[in-house]
Amino acid sequence: MFDNLSDKLDAVFKKLRGHGRLTEKQIKETMREIRLVLLEADVNFRVVRDFIATVSERAAGQDVLKSLTPAQQVIKIVREELARLMGDGEDNSLKLAAKPPVSLMLCGLQGAGKTTSCGKLALKLRRDKRNPLLVPADVYRPAAIEQLQTLGRQLGIEVFDSSVDDKPVDICSRAHRYAELNGFDTIIFDTAGRLHIDAELMGELKGIVQAVAPQEILFVADAMTGQDAVTVAASFNEQLPLTGVILTKMDGDARGGAALSIRAVTGKPVKLVGMGEKLDALEVFHADRMAQRILGMGDVLSLIEKAQAAVELDDAAAMEAKLRKDGFTLETFLEQMQMVKKMGSMDSLLKMIPGAGKMMKQAQGGQLPEKEIQKIEAIIRSMTARERMDHRILNGSRRLRIAKGSGTRVQDVNQLLKRFVEAQKMMKKMQKMGPKGLKGMLGRGGQLPF
Repeated sequence: MFDNLSDKLDAVFKKLRGHGRLTEKQIKETMREIRLVLLEADVNFRVVRDFIATVSERAAGQDVLKSLTPAQQVIKIVREELARLMGDGEDNSLKLAAKPPVSLMLCGLQGAGKTTSCGKLALKLRRDKRNPLLVPADVYRPAAIEQLQTLGRQLGIEVFDSSVDDKPVDICSRAHRYAELNGFDTIIFDTAGRLHIDAELMGELKGIVQAVAPQEILFVADAMTGQDAVTVAASFNEQLPLTGVILTKMDGDARGGAALSIRAVTGKPVKLVGMGEKLDALEVFHADRMAQRILGMGDVLSLIEKAQAAVELDDAAAMEAKLRKDGFTLETFLEQMQMVKKMGSMDSLLKMIPGAGKMMKQAQGGQLPEKEIQKIEAIIRSMTARERMDHRILNGSRRLRIAKGSGTRVQDVNQLLKRFVEAQKMMKKMQKMGPKGLKGMLGRGGQLPF
């Protein structure tokens, strides 16, 4: 989502690099360019005005003007203020410590992704050792109840029985009693939305709040709608005691203005973000980490958390043992790719490694290697078990057979094997380098070995 914003901010900061010291005129010009970049990113103009005023005041300080690395100082200030703008330092955790069952109510306009977010949230809570109950309270969209029931079956999570003939407040009241009697510690209410805000919708939501007293009232906003999402969130906040925001479709290609503006406008923290269509693609929002992503600094902590969640310790230990026994073969490489794919798209993972995403774009001419990885998988899967274990036996006839079997060219097979040999050498170097191995993994000129 923030690719365009990141590129433009990087272009602004490049003009500062190389200056021994900055003048007030240079800082003023830099702030003007940052203002334009943020406005183009669809950030609320009042938010931009206040942000620029704060950054300008800090950047005009003597520690920046006299610094020998003024560009770094300005970037540091921008990063800190971006994080503060998005709520850095605030407690944005879900309030789950109340007497069970804890009620979580999701609200927002139709099409924002409420129902899917309910499923994602239920899965996240279950992984945190909680026992959630999903409650479909949207009786106006016929497919809403069926959609939540389908999600419940996929996840193995119970969905409260309701129908379009029931009243939403009655559904929620009955579901709350059912959860109390059946040992559920968390209830997730999927409420109705409209294409616009109206008195009937808000009255119904207020009735649900009064009936079940939810600990969390989370506004679900589609990040792709930009300032419209911020405006709607402010309207909901005026009529309901919102406790936080869930931003959906953060993996899209919108300009990012909603993510930067919504907390400042509503005063409510962004608690969770949807980063993809998969049901496990719901992440806790960290303002400081998001600020680093925007400025192209990566997000190693989130990358580590993704790895821990996606890869079982036993699987990692087994892979390590296999590497020690057999070495780095095409078979182990294929297994490693499968582990990495569990963590998300290569695009999203590279953005979490400082500088890697930008270097990959340069190396691939702006194309990230999703299709290239699919091609590699097809080639390796077209090999026999023996060929995967020992690539040296791959003569011309074998390579021709593999190319035909994978729907690729012999040149593609040759290129893969050439890169694989280079990667084998790199793996040996990385074992000697220890913690510095990540730098080696990026390869010469910042290119990945595959």
